[in-house]
Amino acid sequence: MRIMLGKKSVHAEECQKGGFIGADFDMGQDLTGHLPEDWREFNKKFIPVYLSKNPGKHKIAAGLACGTLWTIAKGINKGDTILSPNGRNEYLVGVVTGDYQYHPEGILPHRRPVEWLPVLVERSAMSEALKNSTGSIGTSSDISQYAAELDRLIGGQAQPTIVSTDETVEDASVFALEKHLEHFLVENWKYTILAKDYDIYTDEEEGFTGQQFKTDTGAIDILAISKDKKTLLVLELKKGRASDVVVGQIMRYIGDIKEEVAEPDQKVRGLIIGLEDDRRIRRALHGVDHIDFYQYKVRFELIKA
Repeated sequence: MRIMLGKKSVHAEECQKGGFIGADFDMGQDLTGHLPEDWREFNKKFIPVYLSKNPGKHKIAAGLACGTLWTIAKGINKGDTILSPNGRNEYLVGVVTGDYQYHPEGILPHRRPVEWLPVLVERSAMSEALKNSTGSIGTSSDISQYAAELDRLIGGQAQPTIVSTDETVEDASVFALEKHLEHFLVENWKYTILAKDYDIYTDEEEGFTGQQFKTDTGAIDILAISKDKKTLLVLELKKGRASDVVVGQIMRYIGDIKEEVAEPDQKVRGLIIGLEDDRRIRRALHGVDHIDFYQYKVRFELIKA
């Protein structure tokens, strides 16, 4: 798990000296005894609390804040390894050693004790995929799929090749390419045709983004919102997966967003993006007017210097 220690790692040094990680999000209360095993129960109870203390915030921001707070306070297990950027293109490495603690008098009051290891991981030594995941906006980011690479980096060994073990993936090479595409879309959104009508949901104050937005049935690749705030867009990359898996998944995500996130007057649409034209997806979406399918093309050009 990658954990940010304040905006732009501003609290990294103090957290390292104090032996903890933590979060804030202005809940204003001790969460001891209020951390169920299921994050959905926590969100259901505390989203209204967050919104009452932050009346100008959207339900999306509330869901992200509560989900992240639960992850730090409860979701991370004792013995788990975490990485935290120190603001110098390096990552502190620590092991969580205890349960949730509340420290209202200090920074990041919702804390977990951590034993920081005498090692730093340089960002330059990471694979591009791991760089993208650790560099994503937000307080926490799940990087467990890169455990083998991290073990080698922490041990000073060379990088391994990252491959997908998801059984729904039909083409591992396409999965790898489209995993990079997700980051590319986020970084270059303003240059895409989607930017005309939509923005990736972002809460700059809290440092949240709609990339890998958590729902009851999984994480949405990208959640966007129309410029007039009237429509939410669920964007899912095919990532080499079976067509029926992607269609079923995006339909579940749309249902989750309608029930848990969208305001009563907001519409919810879906968009699947794939490397190749897919007749099965087009047929599955025939007559479905709220989900579109886009094909992307990779252009490679050599120019003589």
